[in-house]
Amino acid sequence: MPRAGRTRGLFEFGVAFPVADAPVPRYATPMKTTSLPPRDEMIQAFLRRDARYEGVFVTAVRTTGVFCRPGCPARSPRPDHVEFFATPHDALLAGYRPCRRCTPMEPADKAPKWLHGILRRVDENPSSRVCDSDIRALGVDPVRVRRWFQRHHNMTFQAYCRTRRLGLALGAIQDGHRVTDVALDSGYESLSGFAEAFRAVFGTAPTQHGTRPLAVAARFTTPLGPMVACANKRAVLLLEFADRRMLQTQLRRLGRALGTAPVPGTNAIIDALERELCGYFAGRTRRFTVPVEAVGTPFQERVWNALREIPYASTCSYGELATRMQRPSAVRAVARANGDNRLAILIPCHRVIGADGSLTGYGGGLWRKRRLLEIEGVSFDDDGRAIRREKASR
Repeated sequence: MPRAGRTRGLFEFGVAFPVADAPVPRYATPMKTTSLPPRDEMIQAFLRRDARYEGVFVTAVRTTGVFCRPGCPARSPRPDHVEFFATPHDALLAGYRPCRRCTPMEPADKAPKWLHGILRRVDENPSSRVCDSDIRALGVDPVRVRRWFQRHHNMTFQAYCRTRRLGLALGAIQDGHRVTDVALDSGYESLSGFAEAFRAVFGTAPTQHGTRPLAVAARFTTPLGPMVACANKRAVLLLEFADRRMLQTQLRRLGRALGTAPVPGTNAIIDALERELCGYFAGRTRRFTVPVEAVGTPFQERVWNALREIPYASTCSYGELATRMQRPSAVRAVARANGDNRLAILIPCHRVIGADGSLTGYGGGLWRKRRLLEIEGVSFDDDGRAIRREKASR
């Protein structure tokens, strides 16, 4: 089992492999929601150029008539000169035009055109090494490439290539190929060099890793901000908002349970998850069919199963959930298990509210909890309390 010290770097990546000309899911139907994070929070995020709020809001500047992404590198305006909108569509309707520098109308995770040639070269031959001279030969400054990867994926371009090679190597080992052959095919000149790089990423030697299931992790943008998903070939193992404080803890717990760190990448399960999330945020998907695997204590699993029984567009309190489980005195334990859920939206812990209809206890932020309920059609009174329904469609 990998030690936390050896895998900590991977647990903090938050990266999806960019692919040249890859289609990016679009949330074409504007969400009929009005809630946003508190204004002070959005101002601080915009002043910090915090890209974690990508997709959560756009900032419009009254003095210039332009709206920007949260992470726009342009000079920040005075806070009293800005207003915030949930979507670029809303900003356009208000008469603002998109910023030419940060291009807020373009998909956030799509690689720029100047990077396509480099990514295409890596895609065609992942085991080859791409050095600075190769990048210059393609007409791109290596410094520009390095800065883009660090800004968007929290790793250098070389780290991206190295991690990708090792992920493919792990897959080959699990398919039964000899470690020596895999090391040479991955571009390593010696078995010891390959073993050292492999151990730094996965925490174990290649010969000890062949039977462990490979889990991949991807980061993608949603209308409520970036999310990180982990999955193996069978099911989704984790889905969290990228800015949640518990994310790194959840990733480390998942790594310990798997006996290995997830590697950046994607697979058919994550692709299916992203498609269903697109439908959910557009108001078309009411029930997820993508398989999930929620591993916890027997009590936690009972709570998570009970959460999945709460119908779409319906809510219940912690006390009601405990009663449904025939554990009416275990309200606090139910709340703790609710907070330990690492499959946001898929296991709908956002549908659990206070007994008086107030929004309480959501790791992704109460404004997100409200937005999720609004997407599902839950109404709120003037005090911000959810209006309960007697019946809800499943």
